[in-house]
Amino acid sequence: MAKANKVLFITQEITPYVSETEMSLVGRNLPQAIQERGREIRTFMPKWGNINERRNQLHEVIRLSGMNLIIDDTDHPLIIKVASIQSARMQVYFIDNDDYFQNRLQITDENGEEYEDNDARTIFYARGVLETVKKLRWCPDIIHCHGWMTALAPLYIKKAYKDEPSFRNAKVVFSLYGDDFKQPFHADYPSKLMLKGIAKKDVAALKEPIDYNTLCKLAINFSDGVIQQSPQVDESLLEYARQNGKPVLDYCAPETFSDACNEFYDKVWEAEQ
Repeated sequence: MAKANKVLFITQEITPYVSETEMSLVGRNLPQAIQERGREIRTFMPKWGNINERRNQLHEVIRLSGMNLIIDDTDHPLIIKVASIQSARMQVYFIDNDDYFQNRLQITDENGEEYEDNDARTIFYARGVLETVKKLRWCPDIIHCHGWMTALAPLYIKKAYKDEPSFRNAKVVFSLYGDDFKQPFHADYPSKLMLKGIAKKDVAALKEPIDYNTLCKLAINFSDGVIQQSPQVDESLLEYARQNGKPVLDYCAPETFSDACNEFYDKVWEAEQ
């Protein structure tokens, strides 16, 4: 069987750009570990407003920036930045936009209130990553999504971008964390996220309230494998994945996870090839 040699990481958090959390440590350490095991990687995260661009030496990639993404009938310029983690020999691409990320914190504002447009931010982020990978003319074999901010990527890859050379043969893995959000998304979320190639039946699972579990189920529907990334994950989501015939990698201790994940990529890649 052909080995899945190229892995795209679409991640919500990576340390040292944001503070250390379970997710940001996985975002930092897993791509390096996979690269050290002989695979080619690319890594993306949002350019949250609390990231210090000067200290972390971010710079804009002009040839990748400049596209406008239309969300809810409004143009939003896509800005791509890049930085390097020298010790890991790893580049990180950042998706930026003045409205959604530049002057904003991560999921909540300074008062701990979740941003009203977090739903639109998920749309912009997922589309921004996929449009940038297209421009890079890079064709990942495995696309590994981390965190609910990435939950639309599986849908877009399998439906709206399925005929693009960069994604035509890709398999998608979605990692479940314990990082839920409290404020349900707006009722018009299903209509806002629509793109050519997506049918209403594809997003029929997004029934109100559009909460964390509902969003994760949508991601599971269009993923080829699911990983329990946190010790405590809603068991109903894991059961939902199993009932829908998705391979599931159960929680692994951090010291064994990289090897288990590396093997899981090949298991997902080889299924129904």
